[in-house]
Amino acid sequence: MLSTTLSNRPMSSVLVGLLCLVTTSAICCLCSGISPNTRCIASEKTALLQFKRGLLDEANVLASWENQKDCCEWRGIACNNQTGIFDSVPNEFWDLSSSLFELNLSMNQIHGKLPDLSSKNCSYFTFDLSSNHLFGQLPPFPPNVAILHLSKNMFSGPLSSFCPTEAQKLSNLDISDNLLSGELPSCWIKYQELLSLNLGNNTFSGNIPSTVGYLKNLVLLRLQDNKLSGDFPSLENCTELRVVDLGANRLSGRIPAWIGQTMTKLLVLRLHSNEFYGSLPLSLCGLPVIHVLDLSQNNISGALPHCLNNITAYTSMSSQLEDLTILGFVQLVWKGINIQWGENLKHLRSIDISSNYLSGDIPETMTSMMRLISLNLSRNNLTGVLPSDFGQLKSLESLDLSRNQLSGNIPASLSRLNFLSVLNLSYNNLSGRIPLGTQLQSFNASAYMDNLGLCGPPLTPLCPGDATNQDSPPTSGAEGDKTEQDEDGLITLGFYVSSVLGFIIGFWGFCGPLLLKVSWRIAYFQYLNDIKIWNCHV
Repeated sequence: MLSTTLSNRPMSSVLVGLLCLVTTSAICCLCSGISPNTRCIASEKTALLQFKRGLLDEANVLASWENQKDCCEWRGIACNNQTGIFDSVPNEFWDLSSSLFELNLSMNQIHGKLPDLSSKNCSYFTFDLSSNHLFGQLPPFPPNVAILHLSKNMFSGPLSSFCPTEAQKLSNLDISDNLLSGELPSCWIKYQELLSLNLGNNTFSGNIPSTVGYLKNLVLLRLQDNKLSGDFPSLENCTELRVVDLGANRLSGRIPAWIGQTMTKLLVLRLHSNEFYGSLPLSLCGLPVIHVLDLSQNNISGALPHCLNNITAYTSMSSQLEDLTILGFVQLVWKGINIQWGENLKHLRSIDISSNYLSGDIPETMTSMMRLISLNLSRNNLTGVLPSDFGQLKSLESLDLSRNQLSGNIPASLSRLNFLSVLNLSYNNLSGRIPLGTQLQSFNASAYMDNLGLCGPPLTPLCPGDATNQDSPPTSGAEGDKTEQDEDGLITLGFYVSSVLGFIIGFWGFCGPLLLKVSWRIAYFQYLNDIKIWNCHV
């Protein structure tokens, strides 16, 4: 995607330029090779000339950019049939001064290294070079930059090379999905305006520096999918945080109690796939608007807090969210699949504490979380019976309680969860009959497997002690009548034998003498004839 955002200058003086090159299947590209079969497109030539008029070209670098010439012959421009800029950006480009407000070269095939841009005469407020093939170390950027998107490239080396950037107004930094490594630098204190920091999916190691905790305006912190270690970072002063994603690292220690006391605006807390231990702090119940709580695949032990129903977002039907635009996309596991959530995040309510060492029972208070959509407590050591009022979780779409030590019957109220589309109760000690209902019988038998005392459809046709098919669905028509008579004991073998004998005796007892004695036969038919004549006179 190529686009630009202009400053407040008139549209006639500064228009979308170099960044609007890709508008058709044949484009003008910043590249080194020229295809002889491709010529300049008039609309793209016009865009380049308009772009030139918005630049201050003191060195006359773009002298060849004239209307009389084919734009494929201009300096730094070549034409190609492919889509997108697929070569490196000429170094001269960064020396050009312009009034452009935004530089967006994202989603192309640009490669090469970026020069030191801190001393370049660039006035861009926004740099978006994401989704390209740029490599090498991150250079320093101009001091006026506020939004910097460099994700999905191949930048490598330590992040310390970025620290000379003196951008005090930097508000959004995204360098996720690169090959950056080493320890995180401690230069964050100079970026006090940071709202969003995304360093996810790199290979950073070591501790999270304490200077991150000085970013008081921080709204989004994503450090997931790295090799970071040490304790949970000190973020008590970051009271504006909405998203904290530290998943898939090597962090350890206890989950701090101050989370529920200072980060009361938190919407997403993802600490999955780390080495956190100890019990769950009761302060988690003090996160009133938390939508996603993912603590799966850790070493957390102890009982589930009985106060989780105090989280307003899970219980209140009137809970509303502010604008989520600042959060961008948040990647979450939904029904076993990694999905990017944007605006739809406001509709999600999820708790995942699977693959830990939780013990004790499932609190009855959890059944009052009417807005909860997904609950995963699988692969723990939970015991006791399932809460009888599970049917109150009317919004529940996914429930996984597998691989625990739960016992007792499946509550009949579970069959009233009309939106339930994912269910797994396997590998427990559940017993009794699976409650009858369209919802529970629609799941595969694997959802109930390895519960030795459990029976009934879809796991087994019958339960032990079922002498007849009295629990089978009722049949209709003649088959139903026949079944009902069978159960009353009226139709037996003797009934059929007596019917046959009665017919034989009755038939031959009357018709046999008429066939053998002629006088009886004449008298019988004369009698029938007299009856007929009498009826006619009447």
